Amino acid sequence: MTKGRLVQVFRSTRREGHYLFVDLAEGLARVPEPLLLHFGPPEPSLKLNLSRERRLAQADAGAVLVAIAEKGFYLQMPPVAVKPKESIPVGDQAWSASWRTGKGRDE
Repeated sequence: MTKGRLVQVFRSTRREGHYLFVDLAEGLARVPEPLLLHFGPPEPSLKLNLSRERRLAQADAGAVLVAIAEKGFYLQMPPVAVKPKESIPVGDQAWSASWRTGKGRDE
């Protein structure tokens, strides 16, 4: 296991499911002010030694470490639920969700 980076994670008090990962020693110093205004007052959530091998629930640890090194922070947002579209334009025709049932396309 490689040596990691000590990371502080903050929870947003305004945006559910939003978390900021920052270097523990730097804190929020490199986080842009507009992001902090959008994020709301950061609430400390946890501190951890983060290495590339560590598994995170919703993010790739390597990507988090790169973002912290390059930008000073990593913003984790909740996954976006994707709604299936009623019809998908293909050329001059629109294929409906019925393609799954084999009933054809919309005319």
